[in-house]
Amino acid sequence: MEEKMELLIGNKNYSSWSLRPWILLKHFSIDFSETMLLLNGDGWKENLIKNTPTGFVPVLNVDNIQIAETIAIIEYIADRFPDFPIWPKDIKQRALARAASAEMHAGFMKIRNAAPMNLRQTFPNRVDIDEIQSDLDRIENLWGQLLEKSNGSFLFGEFCAADAMFAPLATRLKTYHLPISKNIAQYVDNIHNLSAFIEWKDAALKEKWIVEEDEIDFIQGINDKPN
Repeated sequence: MEEKMELLIGNKNYSSWSLRPWILLKHFSIDFSETMLLLNGDGWKENLIKNTPTGFVPVLNVDNIQIAETIAIIEYIADRFPDFPIWPKDIKQRALARAASAEMHAGFMKIRNAAPMNLRQTFPNRVDIDEIQSDLDRIENLWGQLLEKSNGSFLFGEFCAADAMFAPLATRLKTYHLPISKNIAQYVDNIHNLSAFIEWKDAALKEKWIVEEDEIDFIQGINDKPN
């Protein structure tokens, strides 16, 4: 009997980590169900702890196991569906894609902290560019080099796991109108034009929930408080 996969996700407007495996599964038309565990409201944290191993989303439920951590979920999908180009087929390109994905997992903290994912609004001129310039420089360097060699619309030609990992970062560049080169801007548009991403965003735009802690006004208010 074929395994049934259930992906536990958070609010689509805010949950950047949930977007990553979701867009990958959708793009490759892999069958799965989704269950949203809200990131706001009465008892939301207790509900997360009750239904996930770590108290965070996303989580992939497969038969009697729960797979936490986005990269682990992506690796399971790649192993489970080896005929899909989840990662590049070439061993060296696959290593580079995994390295870029790992860098995204652990890095770009200045942008992630200063500019939370928010698909419902745009906030031009709200982020201090000087504070995030090193991350913007790294984006230009990393994405620029990969795109130059990819001969395609995405980092390794066709859409793959590395693009899924960077999709939320691409939304931040657009939401906050951050300064990027034309080449990088085209890549950001390519992410936004994916049918899977459009489906996610359309759902996010219909959400009514507000997660105050993930709104730019709250974050900047916290950062502006004296120590």
